[in-house]
Order: sequence, then C-alpha cells, then structure tokens
Amino acid sequence: MRRLERIAPRWLAAASVAWAMFLAIASPACAHDIPADVKINAFFKPDGNKLELLVRLPLASLIDTDFPLRGNGSLDIARADEPIRAGIKVWLTDNIDVYEDGVQLAKPRIVAALVSLPSDRSFTSFEEGRAHVLGPPLSSDLDLYWSQVLLDVLLEYPIQSDHSEFAVDLRVDRLGASVNTALRVMPPGGAVRAFDFHGASGLIYLDPRWHQAVLRFVVEGFWHILDGTDHLLFLACLVIPVRRLRPLIVIVTAFTVAHSITLFASAFGFAPDALWFPPLIETLIAATIVFMALENIVGINPARRWIYAFGFGLIHGFGFSFALRDQLQFAGDHLVTSLLGFNLGVEIGQLSVLVVLVPALNLLFKYVVDERIGVIILSALVAHTGWHWMIERGEQLAKFPLPKLDAAFFASLMRGLMAALILTALVWLASGFVRRFMQGKDPLADKALAKAPSGERRG
Repeated sequence: MRRLERIAPRWLAAASVAWAMFLAIASPACAHDIPADVKINAFFKPDGNKLELLVRLPLASLIDTDFPLRGNGSLDIARADEPIRAGIKVWLTDNIDVYEDGVQLAKPRIVAALVSLPSDRSFTSFEEGRAHVLGPPLSSDLDLYWSQVLLDVLLEYPIQSDHSEFAVDLRVDRLGASVNTALRVMPPGGAVRAFDFHGASGLIYLDPRWHQAVLRFVVEGFWHILDGTDHLLFLACLVIPVRRLRPLIVIVTAFTVAHSITLFASAFGFAPDALWFPPLIETLIAATIVFMALENIVGINPARRWIYAFGFGLIHGFGFSFALRDQLQFAGDHLVTSLLGFNLGVEIGQLSVLVVLVPALNLLFKYVVDERIGVIILSALVAHTGWHWMIERGEQLAKFPLPKLDAAFFASLMRGLMAALILTALVWLASGFVRRFMQGKDPLADKALAKAPSGERRG
C-alpha cells in the first residue's frame, strides 16, 4: 500500500505530461484572445457595375479563428487560406453593411486574401494595395507568427452604378479592445474623401444630403449632452435654485446662444489649435461648475444669473467643439447645417433633462427637505465633484509647456479681446430687456408706452 502511494504521484505526473504532449500534437491550430489595439486601413471604390472594398487589418483580429500552425508554432501559410476566408466571413463581411440608394447590398465576394508582413507599405494607395493583394502569396517557408502579421482582403459588391448614393455601416468594434479605422472613399472622377473613426462607425453616408447630415448631428448632439456629466452638472447648478419659467427661459437661452457662438467659431478655425487649449477648457469647465455651485450656496443674484450662464456658456461651447471635432468629417458639404443640427440636438437633450429635473426638484423640496437646505446640500455635492475635476484637470494642464509669447500669440490674444469686448457690449445692450422680461413685464409694451403722448399714458 505504501509502495502504491509512492508510485502514484509519479504515474500521475507522467500521465499529465503525456496528455499535454498529445494535445500539442493533436491541436495544430491556434485560437486566440481579443487583441488590444487594432488599426484598419480601407479603400472604398465604386467602378462601373462593381464596388471594391480593399481592407488591411491584423490577422489576430479574426478572433477565435483556428490558424494552422507548424511544429515550431509558426503560421502554416500553405494551409491557411481556407480558415482565413472563414474568419473573414465571420468577423469582417458579416459585420459590414453597404447600401446603394438606400438598399442594402448582398454580402460581397472575397476576391483575394493575402497574409502580409508588417513592413509592407503597399497600402499607401488603392492601386498599389490592390496589386499587392492580387499578387503572389508569401513563401510558405517563412517563419511567421499569426499575432505579428497583417491580412489584406479584396471584397467585391455588384452595384447598379458607380454614381449611386452609397452608405456603409462598419461594425468593426468587435475586432479588438480598441479599433481605429481609416476609410478612404474614391468616387469616380472626384476627390478622395477620408473618414477616420474609433470603434463602430454607425451608418455613414459617404456623400450625405443635407437632411441626412442634419439628422446624424441632431442625434450626436442629443447623446453628447446626456453623456457629458460635466455639462449636466452645470445645467443642474443653473436649475437647482431657479425653477420658475421666465428666469429659466432667459438663463438657458443665454447658455445656448453663448455655446453656439464658440462652437461655430471653433468649427471655422477661430479657436487656438495648441495642445494646451483643450485641457485648459476642460479645467475651466470644472471651475464654472464650482463657481455656480458656490453661488447657489451663498445666495444667487437673479439679475446676474443669465450673464454668468452666457459667459460660462462660451467656455462650454469650446468643450462641445472638442467632442464634435471628429464628427465633422461626416458632414460632407453641409458644415453649417450640421452644426445647427448638433446645436438642436444639444437643446433637445437639455430640455429633456429640464423636463425631468425641474419637477423632481420641486417634489424634493416640497416633501423631503426644505428648499434652502436642499439647495445647499445639492450644490455642495456638485461643488465637491467639480472641485476634484478641476484639480485633476489642472494637473493635466500643468504638464503642457506655456505658450510662446510671440507675435502669433499676441495677435490671437488681440482677436480674443476684441471678440470679448463685442460680446460684452451686446450683453450690456440686452440687459435692460432681459431684466424687464424676468420681472414679468413686456419690454416692447413698456417702450411703446414711453413713446406715447402724455394724455394717452394717463388714460
């Protein structure tokens, strides 16, 4: 019995080794995990009655594909074509939808698929990339590992005309933890249009009509305001102590007009493009939240509330522009209407928040806590959050070098000061009108009464 106990561990160890060797011999293929960083290059070229989509991506992005391996663990290129084509269908073609004049095209034909070296530079142009994919495969004697090579694919769709209106939906976010796509559209006889995006693209109209661009940007603006926690907290700071209709209309309108000004200015290139500018704006946005929350605590001045909303709205507009910057590529030739659509989406989002927030605050202050105490508690929580954001973003801002005090800097500073003076004058001119409106008076009626003869005013 004791001898058996001494021998058993040896037999178990030997059996484990034998089983591992058996698995290694019997499993000449390799499945793998999701890659961390995937970069995709693609060309979209309609030509006559066919549409060619040329794609380069890492071979490792064909997740769970069993690649045939040789004894040393390298990719067996001679036997790889069939499993690679199966992986292309599952992970690429089944996740790409192409539309011609609003009608979804059938799945494409895989014309060619080629394993390429990471050093290959043929995808600098469509012609070179296409010739490379249709060329001879790599030598099967090369020792290449599946996680280190690229895959080039040429897909072909039958179409009615190369002058049709095309749209594409690339659901490539499944190919990796982080996926970046560079798509180049090559219309017949036209300039190349470039699209660069992260994750899934959503439905992209490659040459959108104005209403298609507006609809996309309305949706973008709506979801941006709902996803932007800092903008929502600032909006909450505006609403917490002021929930009457007239003041709310003035305050929210002032914020809307202000962020629209800087959003348009940034889109048309009138904002600094230095690396320090975005972290500066993000830090200032956090500071506006802290300021408004502290004013709620110490007591607000209704006459100045809308001015603060206007001034701070200028800062938030630059923040909106940073989020919009990567989306302007989808506007086509409709930049202005797309910006208006984004603004409309932001306002719809803000109104949606107000529709929920104002009644909720009224119920809270009526049944749960005294209004003044509730305003202080909620504002203190917001101020605490904004303060931490301001410190964290300030630390990021401090990592950037100070701007050079050269002629370009002072010229930009002068333009900014002139714009600030003009906006200040407009606010001063509007202040009387706004004050009367917030007090429940009709400014136009007061003006007409002032011009009327004294007898009519007495009557």
